[in-house]
Amino acid sequence: MRAALLREFKKPLAIEEIDEPAPGPDDVLIRVEACGVCHSDLHIAEGDWPQLIKIITLPLTLGHEAVGRVVAKGENVTNPAIGDRVGVAWIHYSCGDCEMCREGRENLCSSQKITGCTEQGGFAQYIKARASHALKVPDSIPSAEAAPLFCAGVTVYRAIKNASVQPGQRLAVFGIGGLGHLAVQIAASLGAEVIAVDIADDKLELAKTLGAGRTINASSRNAVKELRSLGGVHIAVVTSGSKIAYDQAFSSLRPAGALVVVGLPAEPLTFPAISMVAGEFKVIASAVGTRQDLKEVLELAASGRLKCLVESRPLESVNEVLDEMRAGRLTGRVVLTL
Repeated sequence: MRAALLREFKKPLAIEEIDEPAPGPDDVLIRVEACGVCHSDLHIAEGDWPQLIKIITLPLTLGHEAVGRVVAKGENVTNPAIGDRVGVAWIHYSCGDCEMCREGRENLCSSQKITGCTEQGGFAQYIKARASHALKVPDSIPSAEAAPLFCAGVTVYRAIKNASVQPGQRLAVFGIGGLGHLAVQIAASLGAEVIAVDIADDKLELAKTLGAGRTINASSRNAVKELRSLGGVHIAVVTSGSKIAYDQAFSSLRPAGALVVVGLPAEPLTFPAISMVAGEFKVIASAVGTRQDLKEVLELAASGRLKCLVESRPLESVNEVLDEMRAGRLTGRVVLTL
């Protein structure tokens, strides 16, 4: 089968012919129709996360937003069935027995395996997945649109869910990209008063069409001043990887407001303790999402309240996509089609 392999960190992926994976007794084999390209794929390719580098074995097929049809299954598998269309997420496997799993936090499982990181991923014609973690995709969602929901969609969904958004609350989304454009829609579906903040007018125009009631271009206007003039925001969701965006978001909070950490800057985040105490601010983090979160995201998309804006590219263009991601030129999500 054809696959894009990471053979060396900080080097282009190699498009090669490799052996098709064989499903184990608890696995399904999926013929990939679409696989989203996530910023985490770029971080892994660049070797940016030391804690993951230690557990990665090269060569590695990246990709953890894969959707396709089940073409074979192991002897223990009854569901999904051959022919079902399913998706594979970042969490390739969680044990179900550890303390986190028992608490409904399988995304924090101490024994979890990670698609496209510790396990071979979806930048290939076929991917092997645990049947227990391959979720069916509703018929109404095209494969290319469904694929990014298995990481980008579930990540922002869980983040906003963790913030306990209430109808009428002011919620600012900092960064209207692949994650941010989904965050705008999810927050709007919950009845929040959504304010989009970015430095690109075209992305802000997009945010308006997706449910943002206000937009602020932080490159030409004082975003913090404008948000504070409204009384501050109840919740600031930062989907950008910019530390400046985090600094602005923190300064825009109303008393008792919450800063939601989604984007991953290279440098550490720092907030003055005196300010946090004085405002009783909360910092909320979120790590991808559980299978239950994914089911809720897919239901939201199937109902028409969430739509991922995607651009489809062939597998062979994966290195160009990663280059564009490095340069920050992508709007929405790019999906590799097989």
